[in-house]
Amino acid sequence: MRVFKFGGASIKDPQAIRNVLHVLKTVGFDNSLIIASAMGKTTNALEDVINAYFKKPEELKNAIKFIKNYHLEIVDDLFENKSHLIFDKVNVLFGELEFFLNNNKSPNYNFVYDQVVSYGEIVATTILSYFFNDQNIENVWVDARNLIKTDTTYRDAKVDWQATEQNITNQLQCKKLYITQGFIGSDPNHFSVTLGREGSDYSAAIFAYCLNAESVTIWKDVPGVLNADPRYFEDTVLLNHISYREAIELAFYGASVIHPKTLQPLQRKEIPLYVKSFVNPTLSGTTVSKGADLEPAVSCFIVKKNQLLLSISSKDFSFIMEDQVSEIFKLFAEQHIKVNVIQNSAISFTVCVDDKFNHFNHISEHLSNNFNITYNENVSLYTIRHFNDTSAQKVIENKTVLLKQVNRETIQIVTKE
Repeated sequence: MRVFKFGGASIKDPQAIRNVLHVLKTVGFDNSLIIASAMGKTTNALEDVINAYFKKPEELKNAIKFIKNYHLEIVDDLFENKSHLIFDKVNVLFGELEFFLNNNKSPNYNFVYDQVVSYGEIVATTILSYFFNDQNIENVWVDARNLIKTDTTYRDAKVDWQATEQNITNQLQCKKLYITQGFIGSDPNHFSVTLGREGSDYSAAIFAYCLNAESVTIWKDVPGVLNADPRYFEDTVLLNHISYREAIELAFYGASVIHPKTLQPLQRKEIPLYVKSFVNPTLSGTTVSKGADLEPAVSCFIVKKNQLLLSISSKDFSFIMEDQVSEIFKLFAEQHIKVNVIQNSAISFTVCVDDKFNHFNHISEHLSNNFNITYNENVSLYTIRHFNDTSAQKVIENKTVLLKQVNRETIQIVTKE
């Protein structure tokens, strides 16, 4: 089977959904599995629902109504028959969401989050399935929560590979077109879980691994994987081929086109990954597979904004030892603070971290009891793979360099604008 993944941007409105139909007719859809995300910015809107549920209950009803109307407007445009079953189906799904919020007893934010945001994928794939059937593209809708089994780590669930592989191989058959959801699965009690933000790519890899798929194609609004984010860099270059190893390195450093967890299961079975344009589906795009690291051989630029550069030093000029470093990293892990660069000297320890949940304040006082703490907020971390002097100079121009770290293949530079 081939696995196709369509993200939120590719199904954000009726025109985009009709374009997905065009893509499938262009590249073929027999013996395929489609994995889709929530439509457009639905996940963000569902996060607003969760925020209203916990903090602003008077806004909850309107927050749900906004998302429901958005989907019903799309359905109204796609289906000429206004008595089509899909209208009732969408209403029923949003009724289930409201029922959960009215009857939930758990105060656990992460648990509630996963139960709520999963409806974005469920509603989106339901609409897609009905629309494709309406356009004479016969398909089978399947609930990913019945297939992908995980632990109870809500918002970042760990896959039970044995149970998942058994479910997928038993329930999916060749020669059919299936539509299912990215990003979601279920725990041992069959409560919804999510696989981490942008986890739909990971879902595609999970299904591909379990199905021994021919390939995975991620359809995007870009021609493939570029050597830099065009929002921050000019004269970007399309990468025709990337090795698994190089793609994993790029993902580790924060390249946003491929989810970090997506590549490992594909590499284990040498399943090629294609990143292609849903705007121009006949273009070759980028292939991730065995072979040369990069084609063409160019420098690759990755930038992470809004980072925190933190320096920790001993108060008595003693060495910072392994046990102290271990304690610091344990605090980071507990507060979900991701470390992107580490640099240490005899009496100081510097890290550039991503504090996306704003948890540093929770541990700064604790750290200050034992160490001197200095930090810079809102810094940028530039990573250049296969760098040279020209590419390094390119990122530091008109910026203040706060930290630089170099190895054979990679340079990382922390800057302040």
